Amino acid sequence: MSLPIIFCIDDDAHVLRALTRDMKNKYRDTYRVLSTTIIQEAFDSLLELKNKGETVAMYLSDQRMPEMEGVDFLEQAIKYYPNAKRVLLTAYSDTDAAIKAINTVQLDYYLVKPWDPPEEKLYPVIDGLLDDWLSTYQPDFKGIKVLGYQYSGLSHDIKDFLAGNLVPYQWFDVQLKEKAEEKLALNKLTLKDLPVVFFEDGSHLVKPTIAQIADKIGLNPELKNDMYDVVIIGAGPAGLAAGVYGASEGLKTLMIERRAPGGQAGTSSRIENYLGFPTGISGSELTRRAMTQATRLGTEFLSPRSVNSILQKDGYKKIMLEDGNCIDTRSIIITTGVDYRRLETKGIPDFAGAGVYYGAAMTEATACKDKEVYVVGGGNSAGQAAMYLSKFASKVYIIIRKADLTSTMSAYLIDQINETRNIFVLGRTEIVEAKGDGQLQELVLCNIDTKKQQTCPASALYIFIGAKPFTEWIQLDIIKDDKGFLETGRDLKVYEGFTKIWKESRDPYLLETSCPGIFAAGDVRSGAMNRVAAAVGEGSMAISFVHKYLAEVK
Repeated sequence: MSLPIIFCIDDDAHVLRALTRDMKNKYRDTYRVLSTTIIQEAFDSLLELKNKGETVAMYLSDQRMPEMEGVDFLEQAIKYYPNAKRVLLTAYSDTDAAIKAINTVQLDYYLVKPWDPPEEKLYPVIDGLLDDWLSTYQPDFKGIKVLGYQYSGLSHDIKDFLAGNLVPYQWFDVQLKEKAEEKLALNKLTLKDLPVVFFEDGSHLVKPTIAQIADKIGLNPELKNDMYDVVIIGAGPAGLAAGVYGASEGLKTLMIERRAPGGQAGTSSRIENYLGFPTGISGSELTRRAMTQATRLGTEFLSPRSVNSILQKDGYKKIMLEDGNCIDTRSIIITTGVDYRRLETKGIPDFAGAGVYYGAAMTEATACKDKEVYVVGGGNSAGQAAMYLSKFASKVYIIIRKADLTSTMSAYLIDQINETRNIFVLGRTEIVEAKGDGQLQELVLCNIDTKKQQTCPASALYIFIGAKPFTEWIQLDIIKDDKGFLETGRDLKVYEGFTKIWKESRDPYLLETSCPGIFAAGDVRSGAMNRVAAAVGEGSMAISFVHKYLAEVK
């Protein structure tokens, strides 16, 4: 962490050098001493320090400066750091002005020049003021800061992207935090500019795209190879496992993710049935460990990058990215997983990102403090979300069409839900309409059996229904089942058009699609088990088939 700052200003360069020297001699180990003779340079520096998340502990300003008197400087400077101690350097004849400044800018002390010897006339005063400052000092967050409206779709997308990519950030809701409006004013920004993202280097972006943020934080490095042995499309559990095994076994491995690593599992607040973690592990922590392992072993990672199509040329595969770039590879593993199905009930699309969320329980949970929220879905993801939200919300309602959770959710989760006093299961219930003014405020619920409707207050709705494979972008001659999942292995032989496509002398490998050298693993594959452990197993298994395929085409 950076040291707090003592900020000195005096138009007399000789006096400023002496002051800076004495301050550094005493405080260099615990504070940074910055100094300038120019007023505008001082304000520019303070703005930059503020945006970087640095802290100023004390201002030391001369009173008589031609551009601006010291009292006026301090009056402006405290807008950047209101809690910084304020010391005015005065000549003997200026003591009356200094005394008046005690009320004007809540001056902490005035020092009469010269201050020799500093051991007697300077350090005791500064020591006391800094000790007083330290007693109430709370370190500012060092990192990315996001300013915006809580119920803004773009603000939600930015937070969800940063959280999904394991990038620490601090969120400022302009309607709740005074510091947010203060930060906007200091940077001459208005509410119309929201959301605004401030970065650790002090720069900021107004209404940024996800791609702009990714470039700024270095998520899109230059590719190291012209030709890869295997490219993995999708960084869920299956893709991460393939990345670990591919790189560890010497393959030139690249992983491409359109949003954030971890997939649906990565958004889970707690996975309790994954082997080797007796107390459970959050999806984000499991993702972080897997990403660290894969990149340490040599897997390259591109995110957020979307794949538009796959082409074949001269025996190689060409992956065409949305931005127009092309990546050459000898083999491909598709691990794009599934998306939650969109709920098209009246009103719900209108509040996407403004109270209605698909997954994202961890990203928006703190905004639900002491409010009533709803979860739609009866699977484990919905149950884990409800358990996590129950720590913040006053009440959590789980909406399901079936009578109870027994046929869709793991027994350990059902037991936890039954033991949690502020979680309520609404069986045989569906949503008829969502209502609100700019944000979700009410849900109209209907009992499936009695058809009775009731309107309920709702601050948020988290949707965890269905599993729609992300395969629309895949063309080529890759066979899909009637739901869009990728068929692999022997199951391909039942399709009438398979023999027209497959021209190899062998049968497809277990996880191989109808296009030789293109494999599928995890939830995107038809017949997959829909378990984290199963996806990890398939991802690692796919690499063994890649080796076999590469041996054939050498």
